[in-house]
Amino acid sequence: MQLLMYRPTTSAVWADALFASMLQSSDGPSAGQVRQAVAAAVRAYGGRGCAERVAQEFGDHPETAVARMRWAREVVGEVFAVPPRPERHGRRRRPGPSISGLRRWRAVRT
Repeated sequence: MQLLMYRPTTSAVWADALFASMLQSSDGPSAGQVRQAVAAAVRAYGGRGCAERVAQEFGDHPETAVARMRWAREVVGEVFAVPPRPERHGRRRRPGPSISGLRRWRAVRT
């Protein structure tokens, strides 16, 4: 059996941090408020601590946690969106991730 380590993407960490923050969807937060809330949550709990809070909430209140995570992912996608890079001259790019950029992280049993 091969063990693989989960390496969360930056946007996943941001979504966890927004989920763990005190900010509410009903507040109608601005982009600046979202950035501040994410930064404060990461400073307070760390990336792993935010993920632990998300897991705890999904265990305790799964019906509300799903809606909150959906909101957090949507807001993070809007606030932290990266504009597309301009195309290089003479090179066509296929959609999807580049194969050279993919990595696999493994944990080895000893």
